[in-house]
Amino acid sequence: MKTNILIVDDIHEIMLRKFEQAGISYNYQPDIQREDAEKIIADYSGLVIRSKFQVDRAFFELAPNLRFIARAGAGMDNIDDECALQKQVALISANEGNCDAVGEHMIGMLLSLMNNLNRADQQVRSGQWLREANRGYELKGRTVGLIGYGHNGMAMAKKLSGFDVHVLAYDKYRVDYTDQYAQAADMETIYQQADILSFHIPLTAETEGMIDRQYLSRFEKPIFFLLGARGGIVHVPAVLHGLDQGSILGAAFDVLPVEKFPKLAEQHWYQDLIGRENVMLSPHVAGWTFESYYKLSAVAADKIIRFLK
Repeated sequence: MKTNILIVDDIHEIMLRKFEQAGISYNYQPDIQREDAEKIIADYSGLVIRSKFQVDRAFFELAPNLRFIARAGAGMDNIDDECALQKQVALISANEGNCDAVGEHMIGMLLSLMNNLNRADQQVRSGQWLREANRGYELKGRTVGLIGYGHNGMAMAKKLSGFDVHVLAYDKYRVDYTDQYAQAADMETIYQQADILSFHIPLTAETEGMIDRQYLSRFEKPIFFLLGARGGIVHVPAVLHGLDQGSILGAAFDVLPVEKFPKLAEQHWYQDLIGRENVMLSPHVAGWTFESYYKLSAVAADKIIRFLK
């Protein structure tokens, strides 16, 4: 079957240009909804998606000619990878495209937490000049624990290198990954030494709900908690408990287990979360910069072209 790709999400035009230069046929439908994609997917051998809908078993059953699915983003948790394997459909991600954006964003959140920047800004705007109440912490000399050392974890470590911190990285699926920016470590070492904890792992059956009270109780020092990976790996009430106990000094969430309104506001922990001055939130934008919009599409296109060749 001739390669013909259905693109169901908004992507940068660089992907379309690369496909045209490579002589690859595509149908760009950024506004298409799942029910309409289901009606035509049988005609396509490739699918490009971001986060519009879940590519589940029911969708796969309607796509007998599918050879690959590419995601112009990091992570593949909106695709049934077991079904893809059974049906011999290759999965292509573009993790390299937004790792710099994620690293910069999470460090920005960390610095803001450590220096009370959001609170201080609001106080000055309301006529309060409270210096002592906003005394901050310095990063220098602290130990950062990175959980996961793929593209995102490595980018984070590189960006931290100018802050004179000690970076420990734990990655269950890698060996010999110590480099100039991070030292490979086991979890026991991170439990003992970490002052700052940042997650860079995908959402899988293994990691879903991994960060619970038991997990967080093992850290021996009070930590700053950063989550810019996937919201489904955390049990939010466990973080709130840590904040109450003082075992977590501050928490930054770019992702949450439930995202978008009104459903987010309906969660039993939501009001508690937003009422805390030592919690910082952003709407899943850590990897979504003007630059990463281009890079994600370019990386995904290059990988698709290599796969087809």
